[in-house]
Amino acid sequence: MTEERVELLLAEVQDEFGVIRVLEVADYRFLEFGDAIEQSCVFTADPSWLEYDYTRAMLIGALCHEQPESALFLGLGAGTLTQACLKFLPLEDVEAIELRPDVPRLAIEYLGLDDDPRLYIRVGDALELLPTAEPADLIFVDLYTDVGPGAGHLAWNFLGDCQKRLNPGGWLVINQWATDDGKPLGAALLRGLYHRHYWELPVKEGNVILIVPADLDQQLDSQALTARAEALAPRLGYSLQALINSIRPAT
Repeated sequence: MTEERVELLLAEVQDEFGVIRVLEVADYRFLEFGDAIEQSCVFTADPSWLEYDYTRAMLIGALCHEQPESALFLGLGAGTLTQACLKFLPLEDVEAIELRPDVPRLAIEYLGLDDDPRLYIRVGDALELLPTAEPADLIFVDLYTDVGPGAGHLAWNFLGDCQKRLNPGGWLVINQWATDDGKPLGAALLRGLYHRHYWELPVKEGNVILIVPADLDQQLDSQALTARAEALAPRLGYSLQALINSIRPAT
């Protein structure tokens, strides 16, 4: 007989976009939007632990940069990726833009998000606030609602502006939905916008992480990426190599 999963509701709030819940199950806490749509999973003993492959794949995108000092997160969620980047990368300035004001509050109160002096959180629509964000070495796009990806994931001007906000040598990392054929949502748009010069990392959750360089001269150095990931593995507590092996050129 399997042990019954006991769900404890820790918080529930209603805002103009719907319901937000925080649930606890054993050693994990979950941030959910709407009708039980899981947005984030936090291992309570270590909020920087990345439980899902898609978050680990986004960290791989960050490791493409040799020495990132600044990062911009468009969409905060529970903040696990933000926490991991603050812990494992040499970041000095980190900005996060989150649409829903209760999300950062719940992340701090229930999901272990640290009050790190390097982290500045702004509440508002990323599509509107992007022009006022500081340029960054790393930009992460993870704008999801309870019904799927936000409008920014298919907005030509916004996605183009994200790349333009990168510092020279920077990387844009997008958590994109995958379609039934395994390609990223909006593949034709992405190919045109980024001139097919980006890399894809499909993950088992049904997403494709896009790794986009700041310019066309910039290449992904697989050897250096592997070396950085291997050096970090003892601190992470897991290997990223299997995911790195899945990186492919734009399809």
